[in-house]
Amino acid sequence: MINRVFLTVFHIVSVILFFSLPVYASDISLHGFLQTNYSLNTVASNPDGGDFKWAEERLQLKLDANKYPFHIFIKTDAFYDHIDRKADLELREGYLDYSAAKWDARIGRQVITWGLGDLIFINDVFPKDYEAFFSGRPMEYLKKGVDGAKIGVYPGFVSLELVAIPFFEPNNFPDSKRFWMYDPMPMITNREEKEPTTNLENTEIAIRAYRDVAGFDASLYYYRGFFRQPWMMPDDPMMPTKLTLFYPELSIYGASLQGRALYGVLSFEAGYYDSRQDRKGTDPMLPNSQTRFLIGYQRQIWEDLTLGLQYYVEYMHNYSAYVNNLPSGFPKDRKYHDLTSVRLTQLLVHQTMRLSFFAFYSPSVGDYLLNPEVKYNFTDHIWAAIGANIFGGGSQASQFGQFAKDDNAYVQVRYEF
Repeated sequence: MINRVFLTVFHIVSVILFFSLPVYASDISLHGFLQTNYSLNTVASNPDGGDFKWAEERLQLKLDANKYPFHIFIKTDAFYDHIDRKADLELREGYLDYSAAKWDARIGRQVITWGLGDLIFINDVFPKDYEAFFSGRPMEYLKKGVDGAKIGVYPGFVSLELVAIPFFEPNNFPDSKRFWMYDPMPMITNREEKEPTTNLENTEIAIRAYRDVAGFDASLYYYRGFFRQPWMMPDDPMMPTKLTLFYPELSIYGASLQGRALYGVLSFEAGYYDSRQDRKGTDPMLPNSQTRFLIGYQRQIWEDLTLGLQYYVEYMHNYSAYVNNLPSGFPKDRKYHDLTSVRLTQLLVHQTMRLSFFAFYSPSVGDYLLNPEVKYNFTDHIWAAIGANIFGGGSQASQFGQFAKDDNAYVQVRYEF
């Protein structure tokens, strides 16, 4: 409800600013695109019987206006969804910047990206749209905007970013009508979702400090807020009749380091996930604290061919306490969970064609996700891409194995102006 009100208000303000800016602004640009995006099942129909994961046409408009020290940016989408048979508007981004000599500020809806991982997020604590990723939408739609304020401070010896988010925004996970997903309690249909209340105490705070250290880009991170994945709380662990989906409290302490090494680019990232409501790990209905670690390497093998490799580990703390208190019949998480990835990108035909292949594989679980794609730029303004998402391995409860019947092939066509 709060986001819908924010969207309506921001659109009204945007229209007023748009018609008043020509008098004051020294630089105004208006760009956008028309796009079609369809994703067809290749293994089985959706749980609701449909054949498409995604089917829409979309128009995006981007307004960019500058008059130092101010900058306004608005990105709005209008689309028609053939699956749900509805048209709607979406404010992707809409913010006002102010720049000074040693600091700057941004307020409004904005997409923020931290950390070093390629589709692996440790210190990038901001919301994601995983349904968009698994449905074969353009990669930019994986990131969701947050309504908040960001302040950057640049005293010289270090750079700082402070983000305050008063309105909680969860991750968006695949719709159970479109995707076959594991549900530990499918018979309990009486469910209620509770998001954190909007107040000063629940305002999310994220801080990043970064600088160059011996030729490497080094960052420290801090976050205080909530898990963006909902957890299930049954009204009775032995004979539940109702489930409450809620977002536990979370703090993250992290660091990252990236620089040239071994004839390529080497990346390290780590984070300690402090589950503030269950630091002893004795409540199985709450997530245990974790340490997460990522090492990545990227290198150009030959001209226009790039290879990227990653190895990621999650380590659960207080594992024995978790196991000893887990109710009978509940799926048991692992103490260690690891994930590897590879990305290959080859440019051809004077760099107008891109062949790419991305894959996740978990050695500890055995599940995988494969994403081959071909993209071709017909002109400077028109491009098309075809690709596929292939899931499998592991078990019906594993991260990618649960989507074994959700393989899909997609096509994207965009005209940019």
